[in-house]
Amino acid sequence: MDSLLDKIYSLSQEERDDCRKHVMLGGGTPGPTMVKGKGIRLQDVDGKSYIDCTSQSWAMYLGFSHPEIVGIIKDHAENLTHIHQGFDTLTRLYLAREISRICPPGFNRVSFTVGGGPAIEAAMKVAFLNRPGTQAFISQYDSYHGTTLTAMSASWHSTKASGSYMGGSHFLPLLMNFARFPNPYLLRLPIPGKHEYPDVACAEVLRTIIERGINGPPTAVIVEPLQASAGQIPATKAYLQKVREICDEYGAILIFDEIQTLCRIGRFTAAEYYGVDPDIIVFGKGLGGGLPLACIVIRDGLKGFGHDVQELHTFASPTLSHVTSAKMIEIVRRDNLLENTRRIGAYIAKNVESMRDEFPEVAETRQAGLHIGVEFARPDAALTPMPAECVAIRDAAIKRGCIFGLGGVRKQVLKIKPPLITTQNEADTILSIFHDCAAEILRAGKPRAAASSRKDNAEMATVK
Repeated sequence: MDSLLDKIYSLSQEERDDCRKHVMLGGGTPGPTMVKGKGIRLQDVDGKSYIDCTSQSWAMYLGFSHPEIVGIIKDHAENLTHIHQGFDTLTRLYLAREISRICPPGFNRVSFTVGGGPAIEAAMKVAFLNRPGTQAFISQYDSYHGTTLTAMSASWHSTKASGSYMGGSHFLPLLMNFARFPNPYLLRLPIPGKHEYPDVACAEVLRTIIERGINGPPTAVIVEPLQASAGQIPATKAYLQKVREICDEYGAILIFDEIQTLCRIGRFTAAEYYGVDPDIIVFGKGLGGGLPLACIVIRDGLKGFGHDVQELHTFASPTLSHVTSAKMIEIVRRDNLLENTRRIGAYIAKNVESMRDEFPEVAETRQAGLHIGVEFARPDAALTPMPAECVAIRDAAIKRGCIFGLGGVRKQVLKIKPPLITTQNEADTILSIFHDCAAEILRAGKPRAAASSRKDNAEMATVK
């Protein structure tokens, strides 16, 4: 081991506390200090092991320290790491073609950047290029598109959706004005009244917004086919079809933010999953196989970027991320991980649903692939949200060695989104911990003494 790594890995508690004084964080949930991982498990500085059902911001599709990812990083790093985007590299050429091949037919041009927020902004730039003279962008209620200034403008944390002004509301002079239309949150319908097809009724509001809520013709509509931060809220095919229809009617560019749905939804793209094509697809998070990478893919017929500094980033051609991304796509195909994602996701969701008799506070389980959200609410007429209990279940799970995520603008949704390599045995462990934590918080009960619980203890061995 390099002596510097040895020095870093050997930091004492006192040294870590001193170092922490120099770190400034703008968000995120505080958690243990992690030092290494293997498969779907992480290990903290004290040697405790955790199943990670957040895949570290939903990005580690193949888990931690996947030997083929580690191997290709080592092999390629001996040749190149950083190259300016003005120079061609074999890695960028190859990956651009591979990405176009996993997209619907007609999506053939790719532009790379380093993260999801900048990729959303790249998509908006392309929309402007194709809709000159317009200025109006529209996103969904409770959407999340990032924390760069323009992406913040489209996101829930710049509004009062959570009950208070936070996030982007600190930077209002620098934000754009986004109009918003209802998401298909069918458990808590965001429009009044009863509707024969409530999902389509939510989408129909987009027409009213375009006609009465913006100045001039629309530039683009940005949609999350599955709203992760909002609480794992999936669109329906009918909803997306109606949005597509309205965009075509008014000439708006339709952008799919697939930063979280790539592969995790059980298909390479949500466009394929729903059978509805946008004009621009945005990928990020898991795209890099564990390293930073994002991109946009545009359909044939759209005007793309020119060379007059429309989209120039120092690290827009990260060759290490290119090769890890290409290897990740190769492994997903070879190992049938999309099928595994569908199967294990359905298995977890079915078993959580089976607990509703015991825990009627499980108001709804929403699942598409390994996108799983469990919403907690009191079983009353109003389905009163239970954010405190949801957070408490998450905290209890960390103590038991399982990391769940939080979602929903009020944090009333527990997110279960482990790596795509998760096995059924590992899913059983996740389910056992979920049950025990729900019992502890909702029933003040004792953890069940089942075989799966005993198996948990054996699997909590140190990650090697």
